[in-house]
This record gives sequence, C-alpha cells and structure tokens, in this order.
Amino acid sequence: MPPSLTLQPIGFIRTQKQVKFQARHQPSEIEPERNILELLPGCDYEHALRDLAGFSRVWLLWWFHRNTGWRPQVLPPRGPAQRRGVFATRSPHRPNPLGLTPVQLIAIEGPRVILGPCDLVDGTPVFDIKPYIAAYDAFPDSSGGWFDEVEAAFNAPPQFTVQLAPLAETQAEWLHAGWQVDFLPRLFELLSRDPTPHRTRRIRPRRDTTHFEIGCGAWRAIFAVEGKTVTVLELEPGYPLRFLIDPKREGMPDGEAQLAFLKVWPELER
Repeated sequence: MPPSLTLQPIGFIRTQKQVKFQARHQPSEIEPERNILELLPGCDYEHALRDLAGFSRVWLLWWFHRNTGWRPQVLPPRGPAQRRGVFATRSPHRPNPLGLTPVQLIAIEGPRVILGPCDLVDGTPVFDIKPYIAAYDAFPDSSGGWFDEVEAAFNAPPQFTVQLAPLAETQAEWLHAGWQVDFLPRLFELLSRDPTPHRTRRIRPRRDTTHFEIGCGAWRAIFAVEGKTVTVLELEPGYPLRFLIDPKREGMPDGEAQLAFLKVWPELER
C-alpha cells in the first residue's frame, strides 16, 4: 500500500440538515436555501477567496464524516434493488469517502462563504473550493451509463398515488405547527416512485403486519399499499424512548420534538 496522505479541512459547512434524509443526493434548486461555509480562522483563507465572487457556482470537495468503512458494491437509492460497483455510483461508502458537489455561490462575507442549496449535512468538513467553469466542467452530451435508464424512469410520471390517513395527517400538522418539522414532500416523492422494500431507501416490511415502514431521518412513517395507492397510516419517532432520555445521547436530531410527540401519542412509546 502507498503511504497515507494527510488532509486538513479548510472549514465546516452550516446547514439546516441534521440527518442524511434531509440531504438529497443531488442538491435541488427548486426551493431557495442558504448555507454557510465557515472557513477556519488564522489560516489566511480570507485572502484565498479573492476574485471568487465573480463566479456563480463553485465546486466543494468534502468528507462523508459520518461514514465508516466502504463497500465494493452498493445499492443506490434510485432505481431497482440492484447493486452497482461503488466507482460507478455517488455512494458515500467509498475507500476514501470524498464528496464533490457543485453549488450556487451567493456571497462572500469575510471568512464566510454563503452558498445556495447543497447536499451536505450540518458540520460537514470541507477540504477545498474550486470555481465552476461551464466551458470545462459541463458535458451535457456525455453518456450516463446505467444512470440514464434510472433517470428516464424517474422523470416518468409517478406510478403510485400517496395519501395520508387521518391520524398521519393530524400528526404531520402537529409536527409542522409546533416544531417546524416537515418531511412529507420527500416522503411523498419516494413512495410515489416505488414503495417496495429497499435497504438504501430505508423501506422494510413492518414486523408482524402487512404494513411497511420507511425511515425519514429522525422519524418513521408506517404505510400500506393497495394496488397503486399508498396510504401513510401514522408517523412515529425514529428513536426509542430510552435513547431520547439518555443523557449520554444528548443532541439527538429532533430529540425534543420526539419526546413531546410521545406525550401526545404515548401508545407509540418503544
């Protein structure tokens, strides 16, 4: 094996995304979003940002800091449950878990770089910033391999209709009104495309029932499928109560919201 290399982050990104479920696999610019890359102080990085403001987009080179280990074949979240070689995917489970994302550059404020929508969770270490140059970085006529077929299927009309049962609708409204928690758009997007069990999409059969569950970051949704209709029956916390009250696990995503949720719906306590 060649000798190892040492890298140091130039800064850390601050976003509203606490869990991977909130970070789409490619950033969507449909909804406005403001993220901040905070560069480390005392490293002269402010001067390194000179002349960058004239670019509308930049590349971020970063680290999948929540991943451990890697897999030679992975199950992409899009498409059928078929494993692919990791080098033919954007999977985070890589020998060196490096991420590369093009992102809108909104402004530069001293050591802070203000960015648009991105697919990085809060606290992600960033190694480098490079300007996006369309003349060299864009090849719209290039073949996308297996992903072209998946993308064509994804762009087709959704095959399933998703609806909320009364309990799930009440719970979703309660979460949004009291805690600004709203994962329904992403939930509907996933289930309308394919509600079948899939490890990477975190869909699995519900134990001892004919229902299914899907992980939605710090939450779960329980649903049933009948024909081409998916009915979300109820929502529930993604963590058991013993985790939420454990002082050693302080700072769990949506922890306070989940505790309050269990006071309203104690029958969901695990």
